[in-house]
Order: sequence, then C-alpha cells, then structure tokens
Amino acid sequence: MQSEDRPDAASPATQAQATPAQSVPDSVAPETVIAPPSKGSNWGGMTVFVLGAGSILLALLAGLGSGWGLWEFRFGFLLLMAAFGVAIASLLIGVGIGWWARRKGRVAPRPMRWIGMALGSALALWLLSFAYTARTVPAIHDISTDLADPPQFKSLALRADYLDQIPGAEDPEMRGMNPLQRWAAIHAKAYGDIRSVRIAMPLAEAVAKAERLAQLRGWSIAVSDPVEGRLEATDTTRFFRFKDDVVVRIRPTEDGSGSIVDMRSISRVGVSDLGVNAKRVRSFLADMAGTNPAG
Repeated sequence: MQSEDRPDAASPATQAQATPAQSVPDSVAPETVIAPPSKGSNWGGMTVFVLGAGSILLALLAGLGSGWGLWEFRFGFLLLMAAFGVAIASLLIGVGIGWWARRKGRVAPRPMRWIGMALGSALALWLLSFAYTARTVPAIHDISTDLADPPQFKSLALRADYLDQIPGAEDPEMRGMNPLQRWAAIHAKAYGDIRSVRIAMPLAEAVAKAERLAQLRGWSIAVSDPVEGRLEATDTTRFFRFKDDVVVRIRPTEDGSGSIVDMRSISRVGVSDLGVNAKRVRSFLADMAGTNPAG
C-alpha cells in the first residue's frame, strides 16, 4: 500500500536546509553589549599644557623683565603671583578633565595634560618654597658680623632706607626700641652664628685672599685696599638680577701675625632678603677661614 504524500512531512536534510539562520533575539538587553570607551577630543589636554607652559614663561618674563630694567621689581613680583595662579589653574583643570572623562566613560587626554600639570606643579612648588623661606627668616636685609660696629661702606653708597620697615615695632619685647636697636635684636636672635672670624694670615695677605674669593664668585669689585684692610663689591643674583653690596673689613690681631675679618652684606632693594645675605656671609667667611666643606 502506497503511502500518501503529506505536505508537512520532510526529510531531515530538507528540514535542515529549510531552517533559517538563527539571529540574536530582539529581547537581549542593550546593557549586555559593552562598547569600548571613546576617546575624547584633545582640546582639554592642550588647554592644560598651554596653562602649564604659560606659567613657566610668565615667571621667566617676570624675572628677565625686572633684571633688564623693563619694569620695577614689584611689578615682577606681581607677574610671579599671576604665574602661580596660572600654574594652580593648570592643576585644577587637569584633575577636573580626568575626573569628568572617567565619569563619562571616556579616555582623558593624557600626554599633553600630564606634561602641562607637571610644569604647573614644578612652578607652584618652586614659588611655594620661597614663601616658606620667607616665613622662616626675619624680614631684614642687612647682615653683619659686628652689630655694635658694622663695617661701613666708603666707595659704595649705603641705601638710604636700610633702617625703614624694620619689624618689631608692635612687639612688646621690643617696645621703645628704635629701628637700629630692633634690627640688632632681631639679627642676634636669627643669625647668632654670624660673627667675626680670626685667620692666621697677615693683613695684606688676608685682603688678597678676600679679593680672590670675590673674583671667583663673580662679584664686581669696587675697591680692594690692602693698607686699610677693606674690600667692597657687588653681587648680582641670577634670576631677578638683584644687586647686594658687600664690604669686608680686615684688621690685624694684637701681635700682627693674624687678622680679624668682619663682613657686611646688604640688599639694595626689598624688605626681606629670604636669608640670601646670611648665606653669602657664612659661605665667604668659611672660605676665608678654610672651614668651608665645599671650598
């Protein structure tokens, strides 16, 4: 008996050919498809880089312009403050861009942003180091080994306002003191180690050594008198080109075989010298006495 043809009956091979290709169901949640984070534009990184590099350039402009006499040093300090603000802005914006990119699932611009933040950080830390130093040293600019009888300038002019703005007028411990007395009291407390030194060297030889040391330091020597025992010179700082005047007074000992060396270093401008004059005096006297480890 012959079997009837049935339209719904088919061989397994035919069923396999007739079965359509399976596709991803529409019911799959879109959250299961993870897309790689997209890269954001580099405008943020460039902005941070420009700010960081700009802070460095602004600081250089502040120092070079003051050193070349294009403007007064006070305006140069204002430019340094502006450079500090720009440096801080580069850090804040750089951190903000990184935080926003992570929140949006994007890749924050890295090379330029990191370089800009590094430049801003370097400048900010450099300027903060000066601010820290200013808080650790007294606001004076005249340093001497002899407070009762400081060495006097004869060839170089002593700044007329060297006793102006001496701190301590409102200090109860120094109430009633005049500016000179306040300067001596502050100096003795902060720089008690800076004193006259004795060297086993006759007067003329000691003056010659002082002159050699001044030349090695690149000072501009105004006078070197081996008879009177006096050397006057000017040291110019590198960045702002500040000029500090120095006088070295050398007197023979009682028997004449040695010498007593006194020194004074004073800034021509400014209120606080950030301890620069004291460092200069210490280093020079250590070289004169032969006790400087770096000498």
